Amino acid sequence: MSAEILIVDDNSDIRFILDELIKDAGYKTRLAANYNQALSEIDKKLPDVAILDVKLDKGDNDGIQLLDHIKKKNVDIPVIMISGHANIEMAVNSLKSGAFEFIQKPFDKERLMNFIRRAVENLNLKKQNENLENKLYHTFDLIGKSQNILSIKDQIEKVSSSESRVFISGPTGSGKELIARKIYRKSKRKDGTFIILNGALLDSDKYEVELLGEEKNDGSIVYGALEKATGGILLIDEVSEIPLETQSKILRVLIDQKFKRINGDHDINVDVRIICSSSKDIKNEIRSGNFREDLFHRLNVFQIDIEPLSSRVSDIPLLIEYFSKKIIENYNLKKFN
Repeated sequence: MSAEILIVDDNSDIRFILDELIKDAGYKTRLAANYNQALSEIDKKLPDVAILDVKLDKGDNDGIQLLDHIKKKNVDIPVIMISGHANIEMAVNSLKSGAFEFIQKPFDKERLMNFIRRAVENLNLKKQNENLENKLYHTFDLIGKSQNILSIKDQIEKVSSSESRVFISGPTGSGKELIARKIYRKSKRKDGTFIILNGALLDSDKYEVELLGEEKNDGSIVYGALEKATGGILLIDEVSEIPLETQSKILRVLIDQKFKRINGDHDINVDVRIICSSSKDIKNEIRSGNFREDLFHRLNVFQIDIEPLSSRVSDIPLLIEYFSKKIIENYNLKKFN
């Protein structure tokens, strides 16, 4: 399928030139002549690549606002900014806000087409990586005949159709993310994003920025996991590792269903389903004062416990057989010894 390019410029001659140039290269196009038309096109359907004029009809930087709007919906969409009033500061601010490239009018046609080709290649590569990751988990089943695994499969079926928050407990490597992804694929939010925030891998001073996002002094925006997961599911992996101060922020978000970015002034409404996981005994963490009990009760609307493999001995032969077949398939082997 040919990539679709959204062209946004208030100059009809430039729109015509870009439209002809891009169509001749084999891409599809959509056009917008002002801010409101562009907003409507973006909200109707995200393009594969956007070309935005920095200055339209709403102000000096309304193209940057459209850039932020696109990035909020999908951070991977490449956006090329163009301007006839360009300066170094404008170019830097565009790139800091997430622009793929910045080009000044009058632009060199071949240079612009090179940007577009690279943008399409970049997006396709990210899509391939995402598809590979989804395929990886899609091809893995929850294997076992133990009562624990049979019960979890039944729980997944029951909880997937709801909007309930889920808390998954189990040892490291037991399949907690696999369970979360199966809930996601069976849920009403399967067409939204699946975002993972790993509490065990973050620096202690980055938790809140990673979760809530940040509005920087230069006007650029860092989008947090809550916004990236809008319309989809956010898995907070190893939630017990998150500091108490940040836990209180999560609790406030769950209560108010809104939040402010770090250094932000306006509220952002929350439309995300949260799944949490932990390899630690969360009740011990609560007793030790490391985890808020009130937060746990709000996260633990539906609990799934996956037991260690040592407690599911009957599943071991099935797992050996299953992964042996996977290795044979993936490496084109006739037999696995």
